[in-house]
Amino acid sequence: MTDNTNAPETPSDPEPDPIKRASFLRGEIRRHNALYFQQDRPEIPDDVYDRLVRELEEIEAAHPELAAGSPTSEVAPPPGGRSLNEVIHDSPMLSLDKALSVQEILDFEDRIKRFLGSSEPLSFYTMPKFDGLAVELSYVDGTLKLASTRGDGRRGEDITPNAKTIDGIPKTLNPGAPKADLFVRGEVYMEKEEFSRLNEEREAAGQSIFANPRNAAAGSLRQLDANVTQKRKLRFFSYGLSEPAASGAATYGGLMKALSKWGFPVESSKASRVNENLAEALAVFRELETDRDSLPFEVDGLVITVEDLSLWSRLGATSRAPRYAVAAKFKPRAARTKVLAIEIQVGRTGALTPVAFMEPVMVSGVRVAQATLHNEDELKRKDVRVGDFVILQRAGDVIPEIVEVDLEKRPTGLLPFEFPKNCPVCGTAAVRKKDEAVSRCPNRSCPAQIEARLIHFAHKNALDIDGLGQKVAALLLANGLVKQPSDLFRLTPDDLAKLPRFGDKSAAKLIEGIDKARTKSLWRFINALSIRHVGERVSQILASRFDSLAALSEATKDQLQALGDIGPEVAKSVLDFFQSPLTHSFLRDLMDESLVRPTKDEPDAGGALSGKRFVLTGTLSTMTRAEAKSRIAAKGGRVLSSVSKDTDYVIAGEAAGSKFANAKSLNIAILDEEAFIKMLD
Repeated sequence: MTDNTNAPETPSDPEPDPIKRASFLRGEIRRHNALYFQQDRPEIPDDVYDRLVRELEEIEAAHPELAAGSPTSEVAPPPGGRSLNEVIHDSPMLSLDKALSVQEILDFEDRIKRFLGSSEPLSFYTMPKFDGLAVELSYVDGTLKLASTRGDGRRGEDITPNAKTIDGIPKTLNPGAPKADLFVRGEVYMEKEEFSRLNEEREAAGQSIFANPRNAAAGSLRQLDANVTQKRKLRFFSYGLSEPAASGAATYGGLMKALSKWGFPVESSKASRVNENLAEALAVFRELETDRDSLPFEVDGLVITVEDLSLWSRLGATSRAPRYAVAAKFKPRAARTKVLAIEIQVGRTGALTPVAFMEPVMVSGVRVAQATLHNEDELKRKDVRVGDFVILQRAGDVIPEIVEVDLEKRPTGLLPFEFPKNCPVCGTAAVRKKDEAVSRCPNRSCPAQIEARLIHFAHKNALDIDGLGQKVAALLLANGLVKQPSDLFRLTPDDLAKLPRFGDKSAAKLIEGIDKARTKSLWRFINALSIRHVGERVSQILASRFDSLAALSEATKDQLQALGDIGPEVAKSVLDFFQSPLTHSFLRDLMDESLVRPTKDEPDAGGALSGKRFVLTGTLSTMTRAEAKSRIAAKGGRVLSSVSKDTDYVIAGEAAGSKFANAKSLNIAILDEEAFIKMLD
């Protein structure tokens, strides 16, 4: 079990009830997802976040009834940012599960063998885990037609003009490459030397510097002007295909050779190799961790992948990650610096977060000047004080974290930091619920919350209003042009002309973005409302059931929980939001037909079994139960734990139990193994 001392806890409840603890963890994970992916201001480092997810996964494994609608089944959302055209991936670009210790790497192999019901030895292909950006390149008749980012795994962004400026991305493939449509996946990254050069150039020009090479690569690749991308020396290597069978290879190593033969650069350091067993892969992991500083690029781990491609289809994937690969993460690196100040920041849900501002210091080649202290309990546990010297690390080589205070260097007379009892912005008494680690400002009219909600309202995974970032939001609020998000839809060019340093082009861009937002999809409007625990996926579920914001505002608890993927915690949060007088006023304004007209998305057709619900009973002879579940999910179906009137099919293997009898009594279709396989095929 990974040490969990850095994860937020609930000291008053040393052995928390699993329902309460799962509820707390889901809320924290969703909050940190929003901070990291949507607001670009993460509170916790990667390893702490990974431990929160791991703890929730363990609770859900012991209590499967708590897993419905959990963030553990969701692919990470895309970051907010500039407006590029949306691309739908034919095959999802999934994330990788992480192994945070040697034991978890060993557990990865054990899971595969249990899933396959086999004890046969496995070989693995290893490759450094780059600090870059995943992309997909689409080729037709050997010519590059489309390049896109991974995005949320299903929807990415069109970056074709920018990708064509990168030397390593071939515009046409070598003779012998497949003429059929080919979807190549790879990594765009920036080497350390170019990263340092770019930051020096930006600092000299008075511009903000990039936090790390990945942010620099992502920012460069997502420019609206391809000329900007071309000036930054990005690099690319390919690591796979959306359909590996297109390579004609039997192994992952063979797939790499095919990609190289077709004209794609592939990762070729000594860590990229075939390993006869996991022990060899572990040796590569240890060697790479030792040598990482000597590499010209940043890596934060080693990707370990099953070598036999025939096993990939059998192993399949969860909703967010393939089962045949894992990202083994390195231990974070550290530096020492001094705390200059501690400030409390207020988020859009009222969360009070302490942030330490420090003397800038280089950590893993990145200049770091601030780090979150997470919450009141974490601040007290570490006892960080203004004037302290602290050990700072970038966990996962990404997010800054204060590991500990150097007590031997603590100056005399430093006083402990007093966590405020009131919101530092509006003065309202802060509230902390028993099962939460976070204190919150309950005043939804708090200026800090209003600004944060306005920024979220315009974010890419909400209404995607181009031209409305943090500075513009603050400007609109400070000048009284906007008091709540619905006021955006009443802005005119004349209003914006009154703002300081706001030119005609900026005004036209913002008005155009607002006009486009008036008819965005209903789920985007729901996500834009800043309802606690309601992110992109839950918003889409709600939009599939309710035809309008008005209908959702009148939903009952039973109607919400009947959706299956909506648990009691999310349902309560939705009900509380719509029962607020502040919400009533806002919605009356927003739902005025002259302001917005949300549109309904057509249901996602998904796979051949989309929308169908299955129950498995008995033993199957041709596959394990885990494999059967995986294949149903891959076709868009859902596997339930018990039979009810909502079940579409019961799959009955040998020695079928009481579920078989229940299915008969409810007149539910029963499939034997042969019929089930035919349905899958």
